[in-house]
Amino acid sequence: MKDDTLKRTMKLHHLVIFGVAFLTPMIAYTIYGVIATASHGVESGSICFAVIAMLFTALSYGHMAKAYPAAGSTYTYTRKAINSKLGVIAGWIVLLGYVFFPMAIWLIGASYFSAAVPAVPSWVWLIGFIVVTSAINMVGVEVGTKINFVMVSIQVVIIVAFLIFTIKAITEGMGEGTLASFSPFYNPDIDFSYTVAGAAAACYCFLGFDALTTFSEDAINPTKNIPRSIILTLLVCGGIFLIVTYFTHLVHPSFDYPNPDNAAYDIARQVAPSIFGGIFLIGTIAGQFAAGLSAQASGARLLYSMGRDGVLPKKLFGKLNPKTKTPINAIILTGIVALFAIFLDVTKATAYINFGGFVAFFFVNLSVIAQYFVKQKERSLKGFILYLVFPILGALLCLYLLVHLDRFAIILGCAWTVAGIIYLLILTKGLKEEPPELGIDA
Repeated sequence: MKDDTLKRTMKLHHLVIFGVAFLTPMIAYTIYGVIATASHGVESGSICFAVIAMLFTALSYGHMAKAYPAAGSTYTYTRKAINSKLGVIAGWIVLLGYVFFPMAIWLIGASYFSAAVPAVPSWVWLIGFIVVTSAINMVGVEVGTKINFVMVSIQVVIIVAFLIFTIKAITEGMGEGTLASFSPFYNPDIDFSYTVAGAAAACYCFLGFDALTTFSEDAINPTKNIPRSIILTLLVCGGIFLIVTYFTHLVHPSFDYPNPDNAAYDIARQVAPSIFGGIFLIGTIAGQFAAGLSAQASGARLLYSMGRDGVLPKKLFGKLNPKTKTPINAIILTGIVALFAIFLDVTKATAYINFGGFVAFFFVNLSVIAQYFVKQKERSLKGFILYLVFPILGALLCLYLLVHLDRFAIILGCAWTVAGIIYLLILTKGLKEEPPELGIDA
């Protein structure tokens, strides 16, 4: 068992850096136009709604990380708290998000590189992303943490610069011409349903904070630091997104963009010197690289956890490199899967992610109820609120977001779920046997 134990090196600040890198601070700009269009100009109000919605689920992840401080995230929580067979299905569905997340991230990064250097095909950049990121993750999370710190720092510097240019433009009369306004949060002429629609779009910015739970076996004092890092990551990124949308709205109140995907880039060219457009591009690419590094590392740990349990082939996924203590085979697989992005576009890749992400959130909220309210009988007033009311609210919000995904995402997600059920039937010989399981060490 000694050779199959992840090395505990990650402190609280390491975890928060990985979490912030995964969520990518620059995504607030890259998706700003989408949020603005969906919310009809109440972007900051949508961000607030999204943070509140995600906070319920973040609390649930924190509770479950305390109960089961092991790699595996939703897969581990569901099989331990509810049912081992349901846990396999949950883990199978969650694989959509964790394994395809790096694919989408690298695909976006490659598209930006391709736009900057059209002479080089997009697939060349994609392979470059995969090879470099995989090599870093094979070395270990310590190196990845240091690189992520640099990448996050670059993004923060560019965001601060963008904000300075934006504030300067506002004080000179551009946009609303004032730094104090409630319009980014609420407009009496806009129906609240648009705020909710904007929040649904904004939730994509927050997909990934749960990945921190996959580092439970890399973390020092995981029962305390994993829950703290989840909440801190959500609040830090939520604060960044809120500031970004607030000032961007003030400098450009209109939500009518020719191409919402490039809205922030167009605004940057209006408020900043022309050279800043290139700097903005560098920040976006740095964000994608940092997010890809974190996404691949967490996805590999989920594969490792399921392989170690024997749910996936143990010889292939359940072993760690004796020197680096990293799940190298799982890392390689996520890289190979990402090669399929050559044949996909961002919309198709993210469709898988959204379905897997919301299903993961739903199961974790149910796991809190099963573990604490039912099994441990935490039924005081505090327990009733924390372990029943809040998880129910979190689960309902996740279902609401899930059913509002586009048809393509739902069809693909359901097809993948059916495949998982078939695999479970084979694994358990028609549900007659329990799926393989490894006991969680104290």
